[in-house]
Amino acid sequence: MTTAPRPDTPRARAGTEVWRPRARRAIAWSSLVGLLFAVGAAAVVWAWRDELPAQIASHWSGSGEPDGFMTPTTIALVGVATTVGLCALFAAIGITQGAAASTRRIAAAGCVWSGAFMATIVVGTLAPQRGLADASQVELAGGALLASILLPLVPAGIAAVLVPGDPAMPAVEAVPDDAPRATLRDGERAVWLRRATGGPGLAVGAVAVALTTLAAILTAEWTMLVVPAVLAALFVTMFAFTVRVDAGGLTVRSAVRWPGTHVPADEVVRASVTRVRPFREFGGWGWRTARDGRVGVVLRAGEALLVERTGGRSFAVTVDDASDAAALLNAMADRARRG
Repeated sequence: MTTAPRPDTPRARAGTEVWRPRARRAIAWSSLVGLLFAVGAAAVVWAWRDELPAQIASHWSGSGEPDGFMTPTTIALVGVATTVGLCALFAAIGITQGAAASTRRIAAAGCVWSGAFMATIVVGTLAPQRGLADASQVELAGGALLASILLPLVPAGIAAVLVPGDPAMPAVEAVPDDAPRATLRDGERAVWLRRATGGPGLAVGAVAVALTTLAAILTAEWTMLVVPAVLAALFVTMFAFTVRVDAGGLTVRSAVRWPGTHVPADEVVRASVTRVRPFREFGGWGWRTARDGRVGVVLRAGEALLVERTGGRSFAVTVDDASDAAALLNAMADRARRG
């Protein structure tokens, strides 16, 4: 059993030197974009200040009646401050754990989403209150709430696409002698294929879909049925994966083909078996990033295939028969080095 390279090893330090500047660049521009969204919303509030009630509705009860109020200036400041806090969180993830491009993309998308979400909330909340003398007259529109959830996903998705992927980094050292290997004859082909599905996360997802569906029905906000539909699609992408090892390396793809990743055989430093504790190491289930920078498809606790790769990166996937997968992947890595 092995773990990802520790920060104090020469190989880990070399990997950090490779990816750290990329992480800083991605976080810098995405944080700026996120903050611009929030500041732009604050500017809209300032432009509308003479058309808004002195106290605007900022929270609604389950029946749709306003039950919380604040000044327009306060809600604008709260939006900016919340964006700064969320961006700081995503920035910390990207800068400290962004060895893989997928993590940097998640961090950049999170920064942009944070600002866009707060801007949509602020502007969507205040727009219906323009021209009102008493904010208690305004009703919470389900469409506005839905827009605040879905619209920010567009710039966030664009941000993720704009983050460059990792360049090719073929290994220059041999696979360690003590790494497990499958025995293959020259020219012999072999493929290892398994499905990784289910786990506790899928049950949590089913409960979330059921609860949001029930909430939409009870409040008669039919547009909000889009939320459980989006959640269902999200959980399908996060809790059903195909794991394949062949001459090309390791390929992991969700049931709908995204998200996914490919580790070329010539970038495999070592493949091994490890044991994963989802919450302690990854903070939950699904496509995750661990505190030490490992990217993982974590569907359950227990046995996982761990692939250490060049550039200080590593990838783990919880799957049965991980020992055979590791042995075949090391053999394919040997073959890739021989050309």
